[in-house]
Amino acid sequence: MGGWRSKIIFLLIIYFAGFATAIYCLAPASEQSSQQVSHKGFAYSALKSDDFAKSFRSGMHQCLDLAKDAAGQAGDFVKQKLAERDAKS
Repeated sequence: MGGWRSKIIFLLIIYFAGFATAIYCLAPASEQSSQQVSHKGFAYSALKSDDFAKSFRSGMHQCLDLAKDAAGQAGDFVKQKLAERDAKS
């Protein structure tokens, strides 16, 4: 990362993303969803959180795979441009 301005902007983005996540997690649920969960008990909520964890994990793995592919393509592009620059020299 470049200068101090870009670092501050990056930190602000991370801070507000965390703040938005906290608000989303702490926001009250709608009446309909709270009635559905209340009669099913703790076991249902535990299973529901396991499903969420599994879907989150698979989403994160997809994101990491995409990032690895993009990093590989970026590396190939940089190598190609460096080779072109060396060839011109």
